[in-house]
Amino acid sequence: MATLLNLQPPAPREQQPPFAALLAETCADAAAVRDRNRDPIFGPPLLAASALDGTDLDSGPLWLRLDVALDALPQDLPELTRIEVDCPLEHLDDAVALAEGDPRPLPARLAVRVDPDGAGRGWAAESSERIAAAGAHPVLVAGRDAHDVADFLAVLAHSAVGFVAHAADTREVVAVLAATVAALTGDDIPAAFRAADPAPVAALSSAAAEAVREILVAIAVPAGAGIEADLRELGITADLGAR
Repeated sequence: MATLLNLQPPAPREQQPPFAALLAETCADAAAVRDRNRDPIFGPPLLAASALDGTDLDSGPLWLRLDVALDALPQDLPELTRIEVDCPLEHLDDAVALAEGDPRPLPARLAVRVDPDGAGRGWAAESSERIAAAGAHPVLVAGRDAHDVADFLAVLAHSAVGFVAHAADTREVVAVLAATVAALTGDDIPAAFRAADPAPVAALSSAAAEAVREILVAIAVPAGAGIEADLRELGITADLGAR
């Protein structure tokens, strides 16, 4: 396998295995957050802002999806890792402004999920470049066309901001990981994404896996899908003990 194009060693991740806290369980409500999967592959869960019920979640930080008006957010928010917004491509200027603190600074870094709505080739590169330049995380949806994924990753492989992803199942998680590896090694990104071969990902050294995590911050997945067990069986997270 080609050598990862990583000129500087990544920052330490508190001595944890590289893929610790890779996944984010998507929770339907506050009760699901409290009862979420505690496997070490899971980091902060994803919850819609409309599902905040005002009670103490006692769960640590959250990845919050902003599905209500910004002014409707409660004053007493839990600790947040990021705030995600859905953004039609034609409203990208508004999302970039929000990332830059207009109309007011956000309590956490913004993540922007763009809906291209039939846009032609090139939208993924242009939008992700603008989002990353504003200091926000572009969001990669694993169900996109392989060439759009390649355009997206060609930008993010050279960005210090990193990205987050959404995946529906184990295959999509592996596809995102494999495509990210290809982006860092200079390999064929669309081919790696389509093949979703776990072998190159499982074969990564710890240093190479750390380089992947420098740009792939987290992947949101459905609750109860068993993806953590699948990744362990595939050898990708064999160093993470099950709980």
